[in-house]
Amino acid sequence: MRAMNRFGLIVSLPLIATLAIAGEPIAKGFGNEKAITPERLKAHLEFIASDELEGRDTPSRGLDIATLYVATQLKLWGAQPGGDNGTFFQQIRMARQTLDRANSTVQMGGQTYEYGDGIKGANAAGQASGGLVYVGHGYMIKSRNINPYAGVNVKGKILVVAMGVPKGASFSDIRVPEGDDFLTPEGAASKYGAVGVIAIPNARFNSRWRADAEAGGFEPQKVEQPVAAGRLPSIIAGSALAEAIFKGEKMSAADAAKGSDAPETAIELAPSKNASINVLNRNEVAYARNVVAIVPGSDAKLKSEYVAYGAHIDHIGMNASGSGDRINNGADDDGSGTVSILEIAHAYLTGPRPKRSSIFVWHIGEEKGLWGSDYFTTYPTVDLKSIVAQLNIDMIGRSRPAGDTNPANNVLTGPDEIYVVGSTKMSTDLQKLSERVNAGFLNIKFNYKYDDPKDTENIFYRSDHYNYARKGVPIIFYFDGVHQDYHQVGDEVSKIDFRKMSRVARTVYATGWELANGKGRPVVDKPLKG
Repeated sequence: MRAMNRFGLIVSLPLIATLAIAGEPIAKGFGNEKAITPERLKAHLEFIASDELEGRDTPSRGLDIATLYVATQLKLWGAQPGGDNGTFFQQIRMARQTLDRANSTVQMGGQTYEYGDGIKGANAAGQASGGLVYVGHGYMIKSRNINPYAGVNVKGKILVVAMGVPKGASFSDIRVPEGDDFLTPEGAASKYGAVGVIAIPNARFNSRWRADAEAGGFEPQKVEQPVAAGRLPSIIAGSALAEAIFKGEKMSAADAAKGSDAPETAIELAPSKNASINVLNRNEVAYARNVVAIVPGSDAKLKSEYVAYGAHIDHIGMNASGSGDRINNGADDDGSGTVSILEIAHAYLTGPRPKRSSIFVWHIGEEKGLWGSDYFTTYPTVDLKSIVAQLNIDMIGRSRPAGDTNPANNVLTGPDEIYVVGSTKMSTDLQKLSERVNAGFLNIKFNYKYDDPKDTENIFYRSDHYNYARKGVPIIFYFDGVHQDYHQVGDEVSKIDFRKMSRVARTVYATGWELANGKGRPVVDKPLKG
């Protein structure tokens, strides 16, 4: 599941004009659900979460191997390719800007800072000189009453900003067009006459890969192409430069590196700290791929509609430094979802077919910003309007043992419990069907904690289902809860509760089975709210 800082958008979605299914009886059986077993799930997960795949970062060779493994299983079982050009893959082109390391420097206080401890990265190339002023995270967000520029003159200055999203704001707050109500640090620098930006990275800073979808298109780019001149330079400080910037100031470099907890109040730094930035970037291109498969339905008319199943196949890769284990295996996050929807597909392919078709999407880049689901819902391989619902699995493999007092496991569900997120937010039909299926089947305890509008963790916005929901597709997200090994090297196969995982996966299968056989499709009868 995507880490915090991603979420909070309030949108209104159109109703889907369809036949209600709220009153339909539940079938006595659910197709081939017994084909989903702990043993089969474990066998797949031992590969997907193995050290050899090195944490499945996006992009990486390990992730490519994981997607090839899934596609190979689907091909052997007879699934229909649902990707590009008759394949199981939907290629996503990504770009990042990397430093021209030999020619990028920052000078301050008689010292020259180069790539490494001086400069860690750059978002825009250019040259600039000026004094320094710290402006919190650098965002102006009127709806959240966040404006670090009020009463502060930044003209001719270089802005120093904390990386991340300000406390009290969400990722969706910073994904809106710039204007009178919202400015990015770079946008604010241009509007208020600043000459550049220096960002202080937080602990979660990694490479600056981004999906081209977030960059405004999928146009070809030449590798090694320099960034156009004339933009305000925007760099990411290394540790030595960050320490020098805050030496002797009211706050420290460590304070600025606290992510969302960094101070928001503007501080004009010592006049002696005049910096000169000279940075050149170059562009790099890489590719990663969603895996998409279809299991055709059995009804001549209804097979043109789909129940969608989703999970993210990526994780966060390897830690850059440290001794001992550096591999974030991602067994629960989201190896558990990856292999669960693989086995749901297998159950359909080796058993009876429901009336509607099933489409399975293994999304990449969820950990970097929901890239794969953003891409698929922007460039779908089937008409999004034909998807009656999307069932997303992201972390269903861990259970809190009885007597566990570790505070990091406070919200981890027990062996017969799962968080069900989003079913109450959009469609009464879908919620009721979900509850009826569960009550008539394995009767797992459904916990709706994260559908509370006051949820401070913003869980609803933190996984791939959100990109379907914002396009009007009703969703359910199944989630075991954050635990002590979330985004840590300890998220390993040995800690998975395969009994729980199989029961949740079978429940998802049964829910999809009912959706695929219903006379109508779930109506979206509620506006989506944050």
